[in-house]
Amino acid sequence: MRQIVLDTETTGLEAHLGHRLVEIGAVEMIGRRPTGRHFHTYLNPQRAIDAEASAVTGIKDADLVDKPLFREKVDEFLDFIRGAELIIHNAAFDVGFINAELKLAGEHYGTVTDHATVLDTLLMARTMYPGQRNSLDALCKRLGVDNTRRDLHGGLLDAQLLAEVYVAMTSGQVTLDFASDAASENRGPSHLGDIVITRRPVVRRADDVELERHAKRLDALDKSAGGQSIWRKLESETVH
Repeated sequence: MRQIVLDTETTGLEAHLGHRLVEIGAVEMIGRRPTGRHFHTYLNPQRAIDAEASAVTGIKDADLVDKPLFREKVDEFLDFIRGAELIIHNAAFDVGFINAELKLAGEHYGTVTDHATVLDTLLMARTMYPGQRNSLDALCKRLGVDNTRRDLHGGLLDAQLLAEVYVAMTSGQVTLDFASDAASENRGPSHLGDIVITRRPVVRRADDVELERHAKRLDALDKSAGGQSIWRKLESETVH
């Protein structure tokens, strides 16, 4: 299965108020493993970046003056995502901005879901970890994903981190059988606007590499907890 983990950066928070994309980062996975292929571009938004957005991303107006317009990159972008499942954290935000850009580029480009399906890891996380913080940084900490390079938000770096988070969330028993609760009522995809969130219950056996990574992740969780973490206790109870 081909999956594209995607993140964007923008001039502000509201696409319907004319805010635009300034960066797209996307990495390809096949069989839940990164292939090394990625799509990354900065974009000239043809408007100023809000001060708050610039503080988060570190991107300044002057950095984007010589960058391409979205319409100059749209075909390359759509070729990269076509036929894949897009994995996005808070997908409604990113997809909303991309759809706004597609509309400006030309009505014939349609919307994101004309080219790919979308899985929202924020909705997954809220189901798996109810009542907890489920930002990308919080998930990195919870799942033992190293995000020490993330001083500022960046499309490609965040996509790479989200890929690791997604694999951790959906590996072995840590998934807590996310799809099973809804399976009896809804075997098909769920919908959020024009976003299709695919949910597929999968039984997947870990290989030696994944088992080693799992053990290291539990070690990191133990260290963070200052003793045996709840995940280590649950694993011990399962084994014994």
